This record gives sequence, structure tokens and C-alpha cells, in this order.
Amino acid sequence: MSITSRLSVWQKKKLCSLVNDANLSLLFKASVHGYTATAFHQKCNTQGPTVVVAYNNTGYVFGAYTSKNYAQTNQIIVDEKAFLFSFNDKNIREDPLRVLNGNPQNAVIDSGPNFGSLVFLYNNTATVNSNPTSGQYQFDPQQMHGNDLQLVECEVYRVEDCGGLMDKPWRNIQWNVEKRKGLLSTVSEWKPSLSSVKQARILLVGPVGAGKSSFFNSINSVFKGYVSNQANTGTAGSSLTTQFRTYNIKPSSGMSHIPFTLCDTMGLEEGLNSGLDLDDFYNILNGHIQDRYQFNSSMPIQSGTPYFNNSPGLKDKIHCVVYVMDTCKVKLLSDKMIDKFAVFRRKTNQMSVPQLVLMTKVDEACPLVAEDLKNVYQSHYINRMMEEVSTQLGVSLSAVVPIKNYSKELDIDPQTDILLLNAVIQMLRAVEGYFDDLNYVEESARVIG
Repeated sequence: MSITSRLSVWQKKKLCSLVNDANLSLLFKASVHGYTATAFHQKCNTQGPTVVVAYNNTGYVFGAYTSKNYAQTNQIIVDEKAFLFSFNDKNIREDPLRVLNGNPQNAVIDSGPNFGSLVFLYNNTATVNSNPTSGQYQFDPQQMHGNDLQLVECEVYRVEDCGGLMDKPWRNIQWNVEKRKGLLSTVSEWKPSLSSVKQARILLVGPVGAGKSSFFNSINSVFKGYVSNQANTGTAGSSLTTQFRTYNIKPSSGMSHIPFTLCDTMGLEEGLNSGLDLDDFYNILNGHIQDRYQFNSSMPIQSGTPYFNNSPGLKDKIHCVVYVMDTCKVKLLSDKMIDKFAVFRRKTNQMSVPQLVLMTKVDEACPLVAEDLKNVYQSHYINRMMEEVSTQLGVSLSAVVPIKNYSKELDIDPQTDILLLNAVIQMLRAVEGYFDDLNYVEESARVIG
């Protein structure tokens, strides 16, 4: 299940301003996980500093921060940094309300999100219990929640220090317009070293909502010169991509040929009989599955059925697998999902197909990158997330590439394009290495023969 934040852009900015512009990672969403203390603790225990964010129908966004771990001990937690907060739709331009604790020795009760003066998920319901004068936090209830204690949502975010910026980038990228033009030329002029192949076939694989279809739309936008939305994208709980799709990008004026095809699949999901099936994945790698095949999670494609290519050539096979990861959710990857990645990676390794990792939404993961995309290779936080993905998936750090997809923009941006084109060039280099290996094997076979 893919869970998404309810915070709007301005709400997230308000909240970040209260926690020193730290990164927020969504841990718990009551409408998905349940309005209970048990569900809360299952998702939020031992996560370090967290912030509870409650929403009511009156337009108030209010909650509480603690710098300490939850552990479901029912004990009182001492926390000098704990506070309550509130802002609302009517006071967008005003600073958020911030209420400090009058007695840090009694900041939080470790029995659900219980801050004494405000008890969220009260009695395991979508309500808040409010004690504005008798608890350890003193506030005006009208200012805090508009006297509306019925919740339409309750979320909890882990609060992570972004770690600031490095003194210099650890990967060197030129960000000027001339660099963008050069990258476009490099991509459009690339040709496969094998005469039997006209285009590199690159397969995108990843969890639901990671940004696979958005990546195609973004690459398509780079070459069209304006933001395009050809592939379906969204934030549904299950995969929006239900067909195997091969997307050919039409060259813009001044280009005669785009030398690669992007292939999109169902998202990976944890459960049995859900998401992309391993047998279907194997058949895609081997070129057996044709464009617009409708996936069936409970039964993979069978030989001799429609959309099954019985005799694929090298041009039909996959030449590079790209795993797409949401940078915001790196720390939320379950053991089941990591295990599923490992299974797909082993299958790909058996076929000697090169593999890369694309890390999306870097601007959402780090406020410093949101402020200036050029900070992507200076951000300590993005560097840590890339290293973590490298370890979790068992790929070298050089195979991990951060990008920002187009999502809400109406016009293209040179810096976004440069990151996207750099990612494509890494993919084409990986494909070239794959073709070189095939050439070597063929030449060795001829020599031996």
C-alpha cells in the first residue's frame, strides 16, 4: 500500500519551519493504518524524533513534536524540546502557533500520541481529547483547533536532520544551459554498437508510486521542450500501470532519432498475487512480452497466448534494468520489499543485464535541494539516502542516480533537465557495456570455433 502525505505545499513549509527545516518522512496515516494506539505504535516506535499532525474539518492543522522515541511503555517521557503547534487555512501568512511545555519532566505519556493537554486518537477513535488549562501545555482552544476535535486525518512523520551541505559536491555536474544542449546532443547521437539493435530497451521497475511513469513523462518533456503527461501517473494505493508499455519518445525538431525505448511495468508490491510477477519479469527481460500486455498478478503470461513473442531477437530483449525508488521512502522500505528487490536482482544478474537505481523526488526528500536543485550532490541527507539504497539493494554507489521528475510544473527547467539527461546517459553507458560483453562472447565463440 502506497501512503501519501495530506500536507499541502504551504502546510509542509509551515511545519518544516517549526522543526529547523528538517526532512519529514511519513510513518503513519490513520485513515490507512487505523485510528488506534496499537497501530500508531506499530509504525512509530523507535523512530527517533517525530511530529504528530492532525487535521479537522474546520481547516486547522495541529499537532505535537517530541524529540524522544516512542516505545509503548505507558511511562512518562522527559523531553525539553517537545511542543504543540497549530496553523489554519485562514491564517496562511501568519506564523504558526507554537506552545512549549511548562513542565519538561512530564512532556509525553508513552501510550499512543498522548501529550496530556492534547491526546490524539483518543479512546482509539478519530478524535482528540483537549485539556487546554489543566495539562502541561497551556493554550487557547480556539487558536489551537477551533474547538473542533473530530479528525478527518492524523499522520505521524519522522523528523530527520538534513545535515546541511558539504563544502563541495561529491559528483561534479555543470548546470548551465550549454551543458543541457551538450547532454541532449550526446543522447541523440548515441548508437548501439550492435547492428541488429536500433534502440536500447530500458526497463523501469519499482514500488507503487515511486515515479516510474513520471520518469517517462519527464524524459518525454525534456525532448518535447514542454511538460508532457502521456503515461498515467498518480498516488493510488495499488499500481496505476496495469499493462506492459513500451514508450518511444518522438524527437523534437533538430533531432532525427531517439536511441532508446523506456519500458514500464506494474509496480512492485509486498503481498502475494499483487504487483509485478517474477515470471512476467523474466519474460519481459527475455523479450517475450509485447506492448500493451495486460498484467494478471495471479497468473503470469503463458507461451502461445496473445502478446507472447515466441521467438524474440536481441532487439526485443531488455538491455538495462532501472530500479526506481522514492527518496522520501528509503527508510520506510519493509523487509518484504527489500527481499522482493533481491529476488528480481538475482534474476537480472543471472542474465547479465546491467542494473541501475534511480532515486526520485530528491526535492521532496531534502528542503535544501527543494530550495536549489544544484544542492543535490552537496546534500548530506541525499548522500546518506543514496548510500543506504546502495547497501539495501546491493548495488555500487556509482549505479545510484538521483533525479527530480516533473510533477506540478507547467514549463521545463534546465536544471531538472540536466539531472534527467545525466541519468539517461548513465543508462546508455550501461547498455553499451552490455553490448560490448555480447560482442566479446560472440568473438570468443568464433575464435574457439
